[in-house]
Amino acid sequence: MRIGELAERAGVSVRSLRYYEEQGLLHSTRSASGQRHYTEDKIERVRFVQRLYAAGLSSRTVLGLLPCVDSPSEENSDAALERMAKERDRLDAHIAELVRTREALDGLVATARAYREQLGTTAATCAAA
Repeated sequence: MRIGELAERAGVSVRSLRYYEEQGLLHSTRSASGQRHYTEDKIERVRFVQRLYAAGLSSRTVLGLLPCVDSPSEENSDAALERMAKERDRLDAHIAELVRTREALDGLVATARAYREQLGTTAATCAAA
């Protein structure tokens, strides 16, 4: 199938498929005129890559996980599990940092509200005088 059909059937853009090829995540054959052609199994490959992206993984990490799919073995499976565990730890650290950032922002909002209320009270006192 050609790139447009794969994009439609897998639910992604043609641009995404080209990017996947550039990153080494997807491979095609080329016709004599240079058109990309894909086999039926590439639909599931693209959907799998999409699930990995949806989990917050980078192209580099996805590429590192593909040997587990392309050449299943205990070694490749262990490497993939280790890589995913590291990514989860990275996400946990990022979430913790976001929580700290939100708490700092909450403090600023509380200070700004208190200041705003003070302005309203001061303005009302000045208007009454």
